[in-house]
Amino acid sequence: MPGNFSIMGQEFCESYFIFQGETGLGVGFRTFLYFLGLAYCFVGLSAITARFFRSMESVVSHTRKVVKINPDTGGEIIMFEKVWNFTVADISLLAFGTSFPQISLATIDAIRNLGNLYAGGLGPGTLVGSAAFDLFPIHAVCVVVPRAGELKKIADVGVWLVELFWSFWAYIWLYIILEVWTPNVITIWEALLTVLQYGLLLMHAYAQDKRWPYFSLPLPRSERPVDWVPAEVGEDENRNVVDIFSIHSGSGPVYENVPGTDETPEYSNKDSPEKMSLEDYHVFAIWRQQFVDAVKLESTESRTLNLYLRLARISWQLLLVPWRLLFAFVPPYHIAHGWIAFICSLVFISGIAYIVTQLTDLISCVTGINPYVIAFTALASGTSWPDLVASKIAAERQITADSAIANITCSNSVNIYVGIGVPWLIDTAYNFFVYKEPLRIENAAGLSFSLLVFFSTSVGCIAVLVIRRLTLGAELGGPRLWAWITFVFFMLLWLIFVVLSSLKVSGII
Repeated sequence: MPGNFSIMGQEFCESYFIFQGETGLGVGFRTFLYFLGLAYCFVGLSAITARFFRSMESVVSHTRKVVKINPDTGGEIIMFEKVWNFTVADISLLAFGTSFPQISLATIDAIRNLGNLYAGGLGPGTLVGSAAFDLFPIHAVCVVVPRAGELKKIADVGVWLVELFWSFWAYIWLYIILEVWTPNVITIWEALLTVLQYGLLLMHAYAQDKRWPYFSLPLPRSERPVDWVPAEVGEDENRNVVDIFSIHSGSGPVYENVPGTDETPEYSNKDSPEKMSLEDYHVFAIWRQQFVDAVKLESTESRTLNLYLRLARISWQLLLVPWRLLFAFVPPYHIAHGWIAFICSLVFISGIAYIVTQLTDLISCVTGINPYVIAFTALASGTSWPDLVASKIAAERQITADSAIANITCSNSVNIYVGIGVPWLIDTAYNFFVYKEPLRIENAAGLSFSLLVFFSTSVGCIAVLVIRRLTLGAELGGPRLWAWITFVFFMLLWLIFVVLSSLKVSGII
């Protein structure tokens, strides 16, 4: 753990990351090195996120075989139905996966804090800061990435409203348990209730998607396209772009005839399991190719670039080689429907998150910057990069705005119910059984103030989305001028949150 001692009235950080000789370096140079290491960890998060998304895509695209009888002819028809409901997939795998860096960081911070009656500050600060980054900068990017004049609206407003309700309620609930119910402390029951509400979100969203009576809003939804991602977009165009949203392709079941019958297929599309079959691939050959690709610095198209762009691209690829070689050990996502690669990717993400916590402690130790300030800014932005990538790809390539915006709202819910709830549950359970004491929040006033600022600014963000829907007919895209005006407004809201929150936790206001 970082430690300080005083020299002539000035605090000196005696902690180090790798070598004890680091303590002999100047404060400015040490700070630069630790921030550089932090940035390189964020690059690693981006690299492992690509493998994580591919494995998640394989998991969610899994189908099950169902045999039905044609009532007209009596012949058998094999029906391949997707196992995952796309709304549940958005809230669970997609939102949970993109938020996993923050969740890992908060959980590691909680485990390191076991035995301490006061909660650590990195986890909650990062998650609240990440929520602000998700809501403002990511919405801003999503508004401007569609082509000029192209409009993309939410097809299922009912599901979005359910997700939005639980997202807002998450921060209201957090404020209640911090300031109203049991001020400045968290009990084991409050932590448990926080985690359980994630299950309520899943059930409520599923009920809305299925339009269960008494449990859903009676709102119509637009027709969903057969191909959620347009057909002209595919992996062959750019292998470096991950089509994480093909989990929504084919909203209905896939049919094929049983051989030997005279039935005509009722429905067929490109996602037929026969076409998706990977039996012809040799798993170990694919795994070996991952290592070959990891050290490849140039592609065929990069050789056609001019000298400066080519050198810049080679330099960037060279920077990624250590991460890519490390992540090549993740098994191919063809195995076990992607579950092994999915779990291994989460393990690597957790490892990077641990290094991030160590570097953040050192930066705070060396510079004296409040850990909450680092969490609101650098950590929140860096760990939210997967969210930004996911929503940007959705806004660019999907026909509707559902997944782009759902990833934002659902990630914010996951941040509270899982990202803060689970770490607090770990610490409160330990304190309850060992000390018979609750978990105390050292800077509860600063965290509560950040929640109020976030809630106030988020109302302005949602209001703009509603206005765009009423005036332009869609939340994303539209005339370039208005799209960029929206972008600037959302970024301004984010700056307001960061500045006010940082000033409050630093004791300036």
